[in-house]
Amino acid sequence: MSVHRGSVNVSGEGFEGAVSTSLPAQKGAEDRATVGDWLLIERNTRNLVRVLDRTSLFKRPAPGDDRRVQLIAANVDTLFVVTSCNQDFNIARIERYLVLAQETGVRPVLVLTKADLSPDPERLLDAARVLQSGLQVEMVDGRDPARAARLAGYCGFGQTVALVGSSGVGKSTLINTLRESNSIATQAVRADDGKGRHTTSVREMHRLAGGGWLVDTPGMRELQMSEVAYGVTEVFDDVTAVTLECRFANCTHVDEPGCAVHAAMAQGTLDPDRVERWRKLAGEDAANSSTAAVRRSRARKGGNKR
Repeated sequence: MSVHRGSVNVSGEGFEGAVSTSLPAQKGAEDRATVGDWLLIERNTRNLVRVLDRTSLFKRPAPGDDRRVQLIAANVDTLFVVTSCNQDFNIARIERYLVLAQETGVRPVLVLTKADLSPDPERLLDAARVLQSGLQVEMVDGRDPARAARLAGYCGFGQTVALVGSSGVGKSTLINTLRESNSIATQAVRADDGKGRHTTSVREMHRLAGGGWLVDTPGMRELQMSEVAYGVTEVFDDVTAVTLECRFANCTHVDEPGCAVHAAMAQGTLDPDRVERWRKLAGEDAANSSTAAVRRSRARKGGNKR
């Protein structure tokens, strides 16, 4: 239900409370409990026996420490990428969340909030819809139950929806509205730069009356990419398709002759800014994925020594 330092709060048939996250034998960085996990627990001792197989797992390199992995949420069916229509609206950041969703195999839904803060919210709506083929985009007023109700269809019986985005975009407000409750504290954004304050400090699940679940997450200042090559390919499928037309299979799309990407940018069929964001994400993923592979190799060698 929620994650704290060294423990998780759990809920089950005749069982509710905090248990340690320690497993009898931890096999890797992902072999620990996070929000949304199903756990096997020894009832009498409350010892965690194992984490059951997941249908999905959101993770990222731990901020400030590339040797660790931060688990965000497990067994998620739909990801609400929440962004407000003010200075927070950032195409590059949205694309990063979409890449994570594609890599994880979870349906992304882009939720635009606070339309009253933009002089032209329809322009932002149009800019969002072209980020990925078939992307579902919803513009809602998180404080208005009638307008937020359009999101309820994603949160049906047995469905788990996780909300991600910067602090102050209205994630907690949306959850309060969908739950018809005001139990989650909210704060206003700063007037000078539109940035939010960290109201949510832990990842936590909330039950809906209709049988669905919502996962609230703290705002993320940093979202590094690692082991998301498939996600990058899917979100940037327009760029990927053009690379297949390059003269050389190992084209770096920098200065090689016969580069189809450069030709498409010159012809105006590819947006240079989008290509540059694709380059950055692909390069970042390659570097971080290499680090992750080295980390796993060292962990295996350490385990063999023991």
